[in-house]
Amino acid sequence: MTTTDIHLRQFAEHAKRRVESMLDRVLPAASIHPARLHEAMRYCTLSGGKRIRPLLVYAAGQACNADDTPLDMAATAVELVHAYSLAHDDLPAMDDDDLRRGQATCHKAYGEAEAILAGDAILTLAFRVLSHNMAELISTDRCLRMIDLLSHAAGSRGMVGGQSIDLASVGKQLEIAELEDMHIHKTGALIKASVLLGALCADTNKDTLESLGHYAQFIGLAFQVQDDILDVTGSTEQIGKTAGADRSLNKPTYPALMGLSNAREHARLLHESALNCLTSLGQEADPLRWLSGYIVARTA
Repeated sequence: MTTTDIHLRQFAEHAKRRVESMLDRVLPAASIHPARLHEAMRYCTLSGGKRIRPLLVYAAGQACNADDTPLDMAATAVELVHAYSLAHDDLPAMDDDDLRRGQATCHKAYGEAEAILAGDAILTLAFRVLSHNMAELISTDRCLRMIDLLSHAAGSRGMVGGQSIDLASVGKQLEIAELEDMHIHKTGALIKASVLLGALCADTNKDTLESLGHYAQFIGLAFQVQDDILDVTGSTEQIGKTAGADRSLNKPTYPALMGLSNAREHARLLHESALNCLTSLGQEADPLRWLSGYIVARTA
């Protein structure tokens, strides 16, 4: 294990402890009425996972010298949006998947209707976290910018729109530009929002926000390229979800369009481009650099 690997592990463990503690605090207890809904919400959200988006919030916040408490709120809001999206993406009407993070998907464990409701409730909780708690920690202007940013990234111009494009693309042959447009929306929008939310927890200047936005766009695409690669090369046990699902659904992917070797090279080039966006930042941005490397090298 390299020194960078050790530093990244230490950073990730610290950040994950913080966000998982916050998620446990903001989610209603499973004993509170309606108990089954709250149990399903906790099942979707507290079932582990890499927590990449919260890690990006904390990493960007560190790069901009943000305080921990607003970063906790921003990281929690982002992870709630992500958890809702997974519960809905796995539904029979969407990707129809049985496994998520190595366990039964929410609709398999709680039924389709409860999974839909749990996703709805998790999404709305994300915006309560930002609107109710954040305004006491940072300026009202920045708080409103964060709510606007996350709502845009999660909506029809971002993640939900990307899922719609994805569903409409099943069985079709897309060009690379069309595939990238889909993933800029479906995966990249929330990843970019994660980085920018972390930066907005501090009074970050316009130039730095712009550089971080470019960095986030590159790693958002790199994340999806590596996801597509793992769908081909990984096992179900390794990746925690059904391996080969994209192929079985005849979805357009980077390996399908450009071949596995070229997809790996594309991910590497995206990683290099992301790093180039951070040249104006010092060692305080190292966690962003480590995460970019992790994204293209991960095996799960």
